[in-house]
Amino acid sequence: MDLGALHNSQGSLSTGAARSDGRLVRVVVPLAVMYNGLLALVNAHVVPLGFAHVALVEIGLLFISLMYLLYRGLSQEALPVVVLVGFFAIVMAYTSVANGMLFVDFFRNVLIIAVFCQLGAMTDGRTVEFVFRICCICVLSVLLVEIFFTKVYEDLLYPALYFTNTRGLEQISFGGSKIFQNAINIPGRFSFGLSDHRTASLFLEQVSLANFSGVLDVYLVSRFSRIKRFDRILMVSTVVLILLTNDSRSMLAFSMICLGGYFIFPKLSNVLRPLVMPIVLCAGALVFLMRPDASGDTLDGRIVLTMKGFLNLDFVELLALNVRVIGNFADSGYIYVINAGTVFGLIAFWLFVTFYPGGQSDDQKRCAFALGTFIFLNMMIGGTAIFSIKVGALIWLLVGYMKFSEGEGKLTALPDHQRQ
Repeated sequence: MDLGALHNSQGSLSTGAARSDGRLVRVVVPLAVMYNGLLALVNAHVVPLGFAHVALVEIGLLFISLMYLLYRGLSQEALPVVVLVGFFAIVMAYTSVANGMLFVDFFRNVLIIAVFCQLGAMTDGRTVEFVFRICCICVLSVLLVEIFFTKVYEDLLYPALYFTNTRGLEQISFGGSKIFQNAINIPGRFSFGLSDHRTASLFLEQVSLANFSGVLDVYLVSRFSRIKRFDRILMVSTVVLILLTNDSRSMLAFSMICLGGYFIFPKLSNVLRPLVMPIVLCAGALVFLMRPDASGDTLDGRIVLTMKGFLNLDFVELLALNVRVIGNFADSGYIYVINAGTVFGLIAFWLFVTFYPGGQSDDQKRCAFALGTFIFLNMMIGGTAIFSIKVGALIWLLVGYMKFSEGEGKLTALPDHQRQ
């Protein structure tokens, strides 16, 4: 593998490589974000699809991106992602042997992180802006149709049928609604009351749309002073509309953190970054001590579920000796990671999220602290959603770009207008 393939004789990124990477990113990342909606159109109006079709699309996008990176060659700046992939390849081999079955679930999640981090490191700012802009426009457009013309949205995408055909989830009838059953409002749940269901837009399910607003928050807090006014208005409006109609308590809290964090994060020392996950866990422990009997689909109920998961961890789970049960941890990211990748996998993941992002400039600090808060807060109340390519492609592309956009590494030798 040529470690110098991305650099010219002065050690900077070649403009030709940047242009090629831009073209690939402009196609692959939007497709990774929106493929569920596109497949739902086919499923509803052309031909019924199955799980294999969905898996083939996701694997295809990841495979094309990975092969392109290997074809271009990896620079020495790719060492952290190579180490990450190597470590979890060993974990994958171990868990497969220990469980007597091929287990690639979490390794796939790690590949998503590594591939899009490296694509981001090789991508110019205008391409990153284009990708976020086009994804935001598409998601917002469908979201507006979903809110104001719900019947049209249902007939167009038929989310319930899509999840029945591709995930085998039998849908409960809600007065003939074609919306995914998990997006239906639950009595007593937090809501602004502006939609008769939890909106999902092109993602078809509410959790990914909520996380999309979180990704936009990280983007805005990282690049607010550098992006065009149109993009600021577009993305802030999209975040606000998602928060008002998706009823996500965690992303509402995260948005408030980012609003204050824009001013606070640059003032923080990088030595505090490793404390983000412990602080989130301590906050969860405090909620557990105050509300130990909390349960159900409430914020404190999800937190208590995760903390009980920690208390119930045993030797088998700590060493991922029974990966067949990871489906039981859909609402707890920490417990999922431990059961799928061992407790050492959780530590490795924590170290990567903490130390991989850049930390020299104010914007890099904003990105690093916002990323850690987004990931570790989400893992407290959710399971695998943040690892999906729908969320991962965008946020890790941003993290990789921000690491080398200023102040760090050889990839910073050329400014954005020359890297394009």
